[in-house]
Amino acid sequence: MEQILLGIDIGSTKICAIIATCKDGIPHIIGTGFHKSQGLKKGSITNIEQASRAIKDAVNDARRVAGTNINKAVISISGAYTKSTDSSGIVNIPNNEIGVKEINRVIQTALYNASIPNEYEVVHILPYNFKLDDQDFIDDPMGMSGSRLEVSVRIITAQRSSLGNLKKAIKTAGIDIENIVLSSYASSIAVLSEDEKNLGVACIDMGGSTCELMIHVGNSLRYNNFLGVGSNHITNDLAMALHTPQSIAEQVKIQYGSFPKTSEDTENLIEIPSIGGNDSGKHQVSLAAVHNVVYARVEETLMILAKSLENSNLKDQLGSGVVLTGGMVQLDGIRDLAAALFNAPVRLAKPIEIGGLFTDLKGPECSTAIGLILYASGKFTNYEIDSEKRIRYRNEKLEEDTAQFPKSIINPLQDKPSSANPVNSVPKSAADIKQDLSDITEIKRIPTKNSNFFGQLWQKLTQMF
Repeated sequence: MEQILLGIDIGSTKICAIIATCKDGIPHIIGTGFHKSQGLKKGSITNIEQASRAIKDAVNDARRVAGTNINKAVISISGAYTKSTDSSGIVNIPNNEIGVKEINRVIQTALYNASIPNEYEVVHILPYNFKLDDQDFIDDPMGMSGSRLEVSVRIITAQRSSLGNLKKAIKTAGIDIENIVLSSYASSIAVLSEDEKNLGVACIDMGGSTCELMIHVGNSLRYNNFLGVGSNHITNDLAMALHTPQSIAEQVKIQYGSFPKTSEDTENLIEIPSIGGNDSGKHQVSLAAVHNVVYARVEETLMILAKSLENSNLKDQLGSGVVLTGGMVQLDGIRDLAAALFNAPVRLAKPIEIGGLFTDLKGPECSTAIGLILYASGKFTNYEIDSEKRIRYRNEKLEEDTAQFPKSIINPLQDKPSSANPVNSVPKSAADIKQDLSDITEIKRIPTKNSNFFGQLWQKLTQMF
């Protein structure tokens, strides 16, 4: 069955809304809308009314292109709101068989064991290591046999008040929230290959006002961090250093914001207007000054990110190195500088192309928005508990397709939750099981045509004799 998906990336620089159809887990983009961000600063809501208006305008543009009126969306959340922690849990398995219910139970146990402040709310619970009895590093315990299941998880939480402001801005725009996804998580879905995840990789989304880091090891999310610095800070630095309006500084950054390869690149002069000046109030600046400002800010940003990689204690497990995405990576020369500072291989990444991908969605600045659509279509980690407290797992659609008969009739004593709503499934009571058994008894008592004939013949014979 075909679904319609709506993803809204709420960034510090732009709001991007994407509408896509999805059939058999394959998305196809049919509409997109962009709007300049308003009421946001460094990823946080600062004015609900302005933010809501910008979100509504972007969504309405996407609706017009798509010709649909969808109002339920997957929303991105900036790392500025979030705080993360690790936890673990252990449960016994009475029937020695691992199903979704057992996996859900052990993840919930890890959540129960975590120390989460009252002012924070859970956004993601992402398991990164399962252990079954004495066997460690289980990729997927589903269907395996064992008596004790253990899990280690990464719990991502968001400030309750800030999350409430984000939800209010979305609701005021007339949008219902289907799910909330961390921006760096969505970006990693859009740009990383399976090989990179398996070998270990750090994905950094370098946006307008933020840089968000996510580390994958063994196809599991292990670490995330946030830096409140982005390409807009380069614009501000240029405006101050060159004594020019920010709009002009932005143009200078886009046109000349690269790292010089030869000394000749720095000798040229450009003419730019002064702050508050008219056409005659222009002055000349050397490209050397422009390059120095850009280089200083980018180098500082990358050095802080390199320090964050060191603090994760996972750098020696990054076999695939570092993947950079986001609008800031369009600066010419940033890859070589990053490779030198990270002391690791660096790749610049654009989002993977999917059906109907519009030209204006192919740039690295759209990685988060594309990742939201991919997440909504089922491209996430093997298991997780999402912002709506539901357990999500990659094979849930497969189980829906193969479940042709009620599981209670096939095996009423085996309690497995429905894949359509696994988290709301509860263990069956004795009365429910008794009713299932009686239903089976009734099924067995249904007479066939032949048994009906011999029954009538026997009744006639007994009447005769």
